[in-house]
Amino acid sequence: MAAAASYEQAYAAWQSDPQGWWAAAAEGLEWDQRWDRVFDASIGPYGRWFVGGRLNTCFNALDRHVRDGRGEQVALIWDSAMVGRVERFTYADLLARTEKMAGALAARGVGAGDRVVIYMPMVPEAAIAMLACARIGAVHSVVFGGFAAAELAARIADAKPKVIVSASCGLEPGRVVKYKPLLDAAIGLSPHKPDRCLILQRAQARADLTPGRDEDLTEAMAAAAPHPCVPVAATDPLYILYTSGTTGRPKGVVRDNGGHAVALWNSMRMIYGLDAGDVFWTASDVGWVVGHSYIVYAPLLRGCTSVMYEGKPVGTPDAGAFWRVIADHKVKVLFTAPTAMRAIKQQDPEGARTRDYDLSSLEALYLAGERCDPPTATWAAELLGKPVVDHWWQTETGWAITAGFRQYGLFPFRPGSGGRPCPGHDLHALDDDGHVLPRGQSGNLSIRLPLPPGCAPTLWQNEEGYRTAYLSDFPGWYRTGDAGVVDEAGDVWVMGRTDDIINVAGHRLSTGSMEEVLASHPDVAECAVVGAKDELKGQAPIGLVVLKAGVSRPEADVARELVALVRERIGPVAAFKDARVVARLPKTRSGKILRATIRKLADGEVPVVPATIEDPAALEEVSAALQR
Repeated sequence: MAAAASYEQAYAAWQSDPQGWWAAAAEGLEWDQRWDRVFDASIGPYGRWFVGGRLNTCFNALDRHVRDGRGEQVALIWDSAMVGRVERFTYADLLARTEKMAGALAARGVGAGDRVVIYMPMVPEAAIAMLACARIGAVHSVVFGGFAAAELAARIADAKPKVIVSASCGLEPGRVVKYKPLLDAAIGLSPHKPDRCLILQRAQARADLTPGRDEDLTEAMAAAAPHPCVPVAATDPLYILYTSGTTGRPKGVVRDNGGHAVALWNSMRMIYGLDAGDVFWTASDVGWVVGHSYIVYAPLLRGCTSVMYEGKPVGTPDAGAFWRVIADHKVKVLFTAPTAMRAIKQQDPEGARTRDYDLSSLEALYLAGERCDPPTATWAAELLGKPVVDHWWQTETGWAITAGFRQYGLFPFRPGSGGRPCPGHDLHALDDDGHVLPRGQSGNLSIRLPLPPGCAPTLWQNEEGYRTAYLSDFPGWYRTGDAGVVDEAGDVWVMGRTDDIINVAGHRLSTGSMEEVLASHPDVAECAVVGAKDELKGQAPIGLVVLKAGVSRPEADVARELVALVRERIGPVAAFKDARVVARLPKTRSGKILRATIRKLADGEVPVVPATIEDPAALEEVSAALQR
């Protein structure tokens, strides 16, 4: 299949022959056995990709690069602002360590199809454990380091791991988080008990090991025999990643081996414009889907150098932390969350710290995790003088639904847009009855089945739950749960979750559009708008704003200006009359603002505090502000 010269050509080529398009992409990997069928619609909730094919994801990520003479290229750079250390691992280094980790797991009875829970901070051993599981055909389930014991216990109970790989502690600015007591408590709560726990002892807080169950990870790896790759079916699970469910039971999103490897290998060049030898930094955590896809698997599948950062955008030590990492490691593309840029902007509104570092290697900034407000995107673009690309995806999809594409030439910069649908995603806005809306009208953003390779084919041991959560509302479609617009140019504007569309006196209004207005105010660093119950109008919007560092004007003056700004930009129909200044907004550890939790507080309800919350004190501050 000839290479496409433009996005339009690539998208048309995929539409005309979807299976041929993905089969061509799959040629970039090495298969132990080629597939019988590119896609089989009869298997699973919506079908399965590369049925009959066999491969090993770890082989494609490590072994083949070493075999092909690139073993001395750096594969992984671990940069820890928390301990002030940088370690570089060549492909040969990473392969040798992964072989030993795989051997240690196999020696403890872990084989193909067995589950391994990984509960670790941002250390190289976390990535090595993931790759080692892939090497022997085991299924890993990474749980964000420091998760509460009850949440960890629920994941242990559901995944039923044979072995848990953990660490003695994680590091946060100003504190050490001891993981081992949390792990012990979680195992005590879970009806399922692992056979073994392998513990990485960190110098900042060594852990007491439970005799007969716990072992020192470093010692276990040193004593292990290197383990070869085990080919698995393309449709076999590579990992389970749990995301919060509405039923109280966590949803175990499954990723398969074949489709996942094809989609991620292809995305590195198509979306990010990167190839073997390029340095890619995804400033996320391996506990989230972004870390799975773009710290560990995609860069290594493509032969890139991946940066793994243990630190924060601010406070480790200051708002220049990201610029230092880019300069030190010659990062070509940075992928991070909008909240990171907002945190930097809040602490350094003029971007003065960029002048302290050589950022000439940087070619583009990609943002995802939640919609980036246009003022922050514009600020970053003007500050860096490089393309800023907001793109939209989900834990369930594993890679971008919409994006800008460096392989085909980026689209014009339109702050607030998530780009255009990636080849593989037939995306439309639907009305509540499941009918496709004309371009320009807001609706339920949905993807026509089948989903492309790389997307979750099911939930762990819960296919019916998968159908109910994603496929039943609009038959023939995957419901993303996000609301938005596909405009006349084909650009997609994601305005928030469908429950962030509020009804004010019969008018359906997007809180995302109001946030866009608030964020444009020169004093505002970040904001959130939620709809609170209102006896007269059904719902009424409330805006919470965090001011930039150094703003000392009276809060009441800022609030009045914000109300006037919304009235001017959206109109009286928004009924926006309430803006309140807070010191910070409650967020998950991945940087998403807890809007649903804030909404419950605004309605006078007592919310269940999510286990993913970064700073519980921020929730208390917002609660107090809402009661003023």
